[in-house]
Amino acid sequence: MSVQSSVVPLSSAVPTTARRVTGFVRIAAALTLAFALGFQIVEKTVHNDLVPSEYFSFFTIQVSIIAIVVLFAGGMVALRHPTDSAAYTTIRMSVLAYAIMTAVVYNLLLRGLPDTGFVASAWPGEIMHVWIPIVMALDWLLAPGRARLRFGALVIVLIYPVAWLLYTFVRGAIVGWYPYPFLEPSTGLPSVAAYIGAIFVFVLIVAVVAIALSRLGSPKSRD
Repeated sequence: MSVQSSVVPLSSAVPTTARRVTGFVRIAAALTLAFALGFQIVEKTVHNDLVPSEYFSFFTIQVSIIAIVVLFAGGMVALRHPTDSAAYTTIRMSVLAYAIMTAVVYNLLLRGLPDTGFVASAWPGEIMHVWIPIVMALDWLLAPGRARLRFGALVIVLIYPVAWLLYTFVRGAIVGWYPYPFLEPSTGLPSVAAYIGAIFVFVLIVAVVAIALSRLGSPKSRD
């Protein structure tokens, strides 16, 4: 085999303009989310309303932190490479499913619930629960360079939610606090189980759709 034939052509190794735009959008989204999260933490701290052990136990907050890392890393990759790796795409698909789930749960079950104590600024919550999920969904639908995933990736999607639930219920049994009202055992175990089951089904549906879309004309992942 000649040396020339074993070298990847330069044109296939350079990200397109669309990929570069994708990179900048992802980085901008990551920085916006980080600013919103930081603002909320500072505001709550200033008003003596921050309980770190509770605040960082919320699914939305943890997913937001993960999303910041995933979006920023994905942005840097998009600026340097023409395609995403299968590993990164699997993680991005998982975070997409979590983000959309938090958006749906918040807007259907939690929006409008009365605040107790300090009333924080609304815009950080809107960014976390509305705009970032929208950006991530559009990124999945429109951004070039997405790897083609196997449906076996569904197993990966469930790892974090299961771990979070175990942590939440073990901690809740010890300290008597649960981050969301629909997880309160006092509402009845059948009700809690129904909500959890519905949420897991929804996450899996989003993940199945995302994987199916990744298999429609997506480029091969880079090695």
